[in-house]
Amino acid sequence: MPNVTWEAVWNVLKWVLLVLVAGFVGQFGKALAMRLIERRKQSGADTEPPPRPLSEEAELERVRRAAEAKIEKKRAKAEVKRAKKADDKPSS
Repeated sequence: MPNVTWEAVWNVLKWVLLVLVAGFVGQFGKALAMRLIERRKQSGADTEPPPRPLSEEAELERVRRAAEAKIEKKRAKAEVKRAKKADDKPSS
């Protein structure tokens, strides 16, 4: 080993340390980031005011509108099906 110098050994050690640091960041970086994001979400959720309760009439109106929207969606879907069936029928 007469050709091995202290400078060559130090260069190899620097590269080994660099690879180890990169591996550490890759392994634990994502978990740390997810933990920080979750912590920020929790602290932000505590500052929001609670939702106001709706009056009984407002709640009934909301439910009625939701039901009307659902019925309209079903009507539109049925119309599309009817149109598709009419297009699929062979002309005689």
